[in-house]
This record gives sequence, structure tokens and C-alpha cells, in this order.
Amino acid sequence: MADPIELMLADLSNSYADTKVSNAFLRLYVSDSRFDRTFASLHERLNGHFESINDRAETTRHYWAEQSREMLTLIKEVTNFLDSLKHAGMQVNLAECYADAMKNCQSWLVRSGGSAIPDDFEQITIIKYEPVFSRSETEIKLRKSSQRTQLQLIGEGSYAKVFSFVDPDYGIKFAVKRAKSDLSGRDLYRFQQEFEILKRLRFPYIVEVFQYDAARNEYQMEFCESTLRKYIKKRNNTLSFSSRKRIALQFLYGVNYIHTEGLLHRDVSLQNVLVKTFDGGAVLVKLSDFGLAKDKNSEYTRTKTEMRGTYRDPALERFKDYGVRNEIYSIGWVLSYIFSGREVLLSQNDAPSQIVRKCTAHDVAHRYGSVRELIGDVEGMEATPLPTDAPA
Repeated sequence: MADPIELMLADLSNSYADTKVSNAFLRLYVSDSRFDRTFASLHERLNGHFESINDRAETTRHYWAEQSREMLTLIKEVTNFLDSLKHAGMQVNLAECYADAMKNCQSWLVRSGGSAIPDDFEQITIIKYEPVFSRSETEIKLRKSSQRTQLQLIGEGSYAKVFSFVDPDYGIKFAVKRAKSDLSGRDLYRFQQEFEILKRLRFPYIVEVFQYDAARNEYQMEFCESTLRKYIKKRNNTLSFSSRKRIALQFLYGVNYIHTEGLLHRDVSLQNVLVKTFDGGAVLVKLSDFGLAKDKNSEYTRTKTEMRGTYRDPALERFKDYGVRNEIYSIGWVLSYIFSGREVLLSQNDAPSQIVRKCTAHDVAHRYGSVRELIGDVEGMEATPLPTDAPA
């Protein structure tokens, strides 16, 4: 059975399908594909009457009989249209000055003999270059600040600098990653591809990016307060096993997600894992820096590439052959740091050490075959004292 609300909306839209409307008004409503012609038609006709009324108010102070009837009919048409949309659950707002003008005109317009324009009539403000109808659930007015925003340098690598700033519209801190001016064409391409990769990824444990500025070769991204290295180093003596486990799992969930998306990070490190902190001590781990990422759907990543990355797997001879088990190797180093706070591989007989050893086994075939398998072992770990080779 057809939805009666949907039928009503279709009828409202279709009733204006053949109405002739000037492009000067259609262009104001291009964002609403369903009611663009309806809004434009009503807007154009209201303007026509308002302009005529303004003109007559300065001359004869009399509005013609036929036009008076047309204006009264138009007022009723607009009112019924807005009421119908409201009944369908769509709140459409009419500009306040137009709503007031319709109400005032209705008080003196008559259907026969023409209408006398009252002596206290005030000229109606005509809106030509902005929409007077707006869908409230899809629009928001943002303050556009003209003040210059100061960037603060917060990090620098071989290929880019990272700055932070507070957006004046939102009052929220964002980060800007800007490619260095002396990058080779190949590295600049990788920087641009990094943005494109991150733009299509949507996951809680992947850093979010927003827009790319081709003129400056930079892009905006969410701000994270710390790298994983700095976060754990600062709290290593007080960080509980359960907190370390949560951090480890968030990190692994992020890596597993990109693997399911056909990506290999190829530079998993303590610097490329960020931490977003919240009041009360909660944290959110975010994978970042996808400049070396390998996309199985991209031929570009399969051409000759020199060995790069912080934790280089000694079992890997050519970077182009990099696979999941090579990624597992670098993951092992990060997990070791998460559970010990030291940048050496765990070597005890506890569960974290056993997991790290399996990640970094000299024989690649003995390593975890997938991050999902690794996640299962980490999730199964029970709270135990920190390894004896960890600082007290």
C-alpha cells in the first residue's frame, strides 16, 4: 500500500512541474531538488505582487481588483503549502519579513472593486538574491569570522609539518597537515593520496580529515593531543593493565579495519598512532600518517619503492612485496610498548610477551596470519601484573 504522506508530497511537487519560473529564482533553490520549482515559483510571484504594491502605495494608493484577488489567492496557496509540508513532517520556514508582509496585506486586501492601501503602509523589503523559503532541518547559519587564525606548529616529519588552530566558527581545535615545499613530485603525490585514502575511511579509530587545499598542499584533520609514545611515556608508572589492553584493542581494531578495506599501512609506529583524550581519563586511539599506505586497487603502490617505515621487518627483502605478516611485525613492536612502556620487545613468559613473540617471529610463517586472529588473543588476556622487565 502506498504511503499517503509520500503521495501528498509527490502531488505538491508535481503540481508545479509545468509552472514557468525564471532562472533568477530557480538558482536560489538548487539545493532542494524536490521543491525547487515550487519554492522558486511562490517566491517569484510574491515578489511581483510586493513590488507592484510598493509602487502603487507611492502613487494611487490603490491596488487593482484582479491583482487583489490574485494576491489573496497566493497568500492562501502559500499558507496551505507550508501547512501541508508541516503535516508531512517537513518544517519549511518563510522569511519573517515576507510572512509579516503577507499578514499585513491580507488585512486590507478585498476581492472586489480593488483595494485601498492604508495610509500607514510601510514599504515591503524585497528579497531577490537569497531564498525566502528554507528547510530548517537541512540548513544552519554559521558565523563566518573575518579574523585571521594563528597556526601553532605541533609536529614535523620528513614530508610535512602539522599545525593546530582553533576554528572561530566552532570554537573547536583542528589540525592542519602541510606538505613541505621541497617535496619531490612522487612524494607530493603520496601526500595527496594520503588525504584521499583517509577521506574515504570512516571508523572511530582512524583520524578524520575534512578538506584539501590544493593551493597550499595541506589538509585539515581532527586534532589529537598526543602520540601513543608520548601518552604512555607520561603515564607509564600509573597505567593499569586494563587501560593498556583497551588501548591495544582500539589500535588493533583500527588496523583490522584498514585491512578489510584493502589497505596496508606500511608505517605502523608509535609516532603514527595518535591519542585523543577526554575529560575523566577516557582516550580514543587514532591511526594516522597513511603516506606509505599500499592500496591493493592502486598500481602506483606496486612500482619500485625504497624500503621505508619505522619498524622494518628483517624478513622483508623488497618493499613492493610487503604483506599482512610484515605489518604484523611492526604491530608487535607497538603492542610491546603499550604493555611495557619500553621500546624493546617483551621477552617474558606472560601473555603479552607470547603475543609479541608470535607477531615478530623470525619465520614469517609462524606469525599471526591476520589482525583478526591477533585481536582474539588480546581480547582473551586476563589482567596480570606488568612484566618484570617493565619499569616499576
